[in-house]
Formats: sequence, C-alpha cells, structure tokens
Amino acid sequence: MTDYGSEGGLFRRLRAAAPAWEAYCWHPFVQGLADGSLPLPAFQHYLVQDYLFLLQFARAKALAVFKAESLQAMRDKAQAVLSILDETKLHLTYCREWGLDEAAVVATPEAAPTVGYTRWVLDRGMAGDILDLEVALAPCTVGYGEIAMRINAHPSRRRDGNPYESWIATYGGAEYQALARAAAMRLDTLGTSHGGEARFPSLSSNFAEAARLETHFWQMGLDAR
Repeated sequence: MTDYGSEGGLFRRLRAAAPAWEAYCWHPFVQGLADGSLPLPAFQHYLVQDYLFLLQFARAKALAVFKAESLQAMRDKAQAVLSILDETKLHLTYCREWGLDEAAVVATPEAAPTVGYTRWVLDRGMAGDILDLEVALAPCTVGYGEIAMRINAHPSRRRDGNPYESWIATYGGAEYQALARAAAMRLDTLGTSHGGEARFPSLSSNFAEAARLETHFWQMGLDAR
C-alpha cells in the first residue's frame, strides 16, 4: 500500500525489499493509535522521546545541507532544519496538552532506542553521501505518512472519541502528505543521479535497518505502558 514515489523508482524498490516495513507501519503501537486503545503512558513516553528524536533529526537535516548536491538542495534542506526547530516548540506545546511538563520533557535522557536510531542515521550521513543520508531518513519521513494513510483506511479506525485523533490528523493531513511524497520523489531523483542502481544492495540494507529501528522506537513506547 503506497502511492509514494514512482513505479520502478528507488523508494518503492527499497520499501518492497525492507523486511521490517510491514512490522513498522502496522506495529501494535500504531494499531493502538488507530482504534484509540493505546495506553496513555505508552503515548506519553513516545511523545517525550519523539521530542528528543526531533533534536537529532534537525542535526541530520543540517548535515544534509552540507552533503547537498546543489544550491537549491542546500536551500531546501536549510529550510527543513528551521521547520524542524519550529516543530520542537509545537511539540512541547503538544506535550503539555498530554499532561507533560516542559521542563521535565527537556530534562529527560534519551532512551537507548532513541540514541541507537538517531546516531545510526547521523553515522550513515557522515560516512556516505547525500543519497546515503536521505535513504536513512526516508523511513521516518515517508513512513509516518504511510502509517497515517493505513490508519485512515483500516476497518479498526476509530474517529469518535479517539484520544489520538490529533496525531492521526497531523500525519494524514495534506501538508504532511505532500512532504512525504516529496521525500519519496527526492529518493527517486537521487537514485538516478547518484548511481542508485549500482548501489542498491547497500542502500537497501540501510533502508531496512532504518525501518527496523523505527519498529524498535514504537516498541519502546509500548513497553512503557
């Protein structure tokens, strides 16, 4: 289930070759979001770690400015860094709505799955080129878009009285869906310009690892219930 990327393009090929993709996109945590049954402590723990994740995600986008292949790409990535930094402010506001104190959120240490995932992404970016970095980032950016689509299309979807409706609406909304589609198309474009066909085995391995780490991120939240 995807309308991201182009038929035969790099994104769809990477997605099809990732063993953990289904487990990531329809993890029990996600199922709990869909039907509203996710325990509140699990979501609260996820929210705190997601804030800490965003800080490292901004660093990865900043690295993408350095690794970018053109002036326009540098400008786009620089804007993405600013957008994520703005998002961290909104995220803290959202945390407060869920009963989480801002000072406590900021002071919380990163959990091991957060550290493992974010540092792995940064390592891939430092060691490789812009395509390596974008492949490592794509499961997060595009995956959340697909997850929201799956939730909205699933028979278990609960709308009335679902406490997680605002989260679903954010990632299922037109703005985020456009961002996810753009990220998938960027992978397709970079795959053509940066030798994606010849590099497919290593790119596929990294994409699959990112999907696996995303799965662990969901499980971290679920374990905190």
